Amino acid sequence: MPCLNISTNVSLDGVDTSAILSEATSSVAKIIGKPEAYVMIVLKGSVPIAFGGTEQPAAYGELVSIGGLGGDVNKKLSAAIASILETKLSVPKSRFFLKFYDTKANRIQEYAQCLHAIHQS
Repeated sequence: MPCLNISTNVSLDGVDTSAILSEATSSVAKIIGKPEAYVMIVLKGSVPIAFGGTEQPAAYGELVSIGGLGGDVNKKLSAAIASILETKLSVPKSRFFLKFYDTKANRIQEYAQCLHAIHQS
């Protein structure tokens, strides 16, 4: 399940967050090639962020996915999310940073099995 966490120093009061969540979900699913039903987007506003020494509108994101990430895909994802943030929140593309985590499925399964074993004892 791809999960995109976005934090921004822009206030979300009065912002149509549903449109941001919908567009981000659609973009992530399409670019990674996973069903929208598996994509999670978390959006946090009014987070204290300084970028380049200023507190002008900025955003930071982390995208975690089990497979599907890589050079070209990451560039497309970064451009798509940056465009959404610029259009919807007036965050300049140059003030957005997106970090990618490509998790291997078997490591997640091992972790889940370990957690299940702990809860059973």
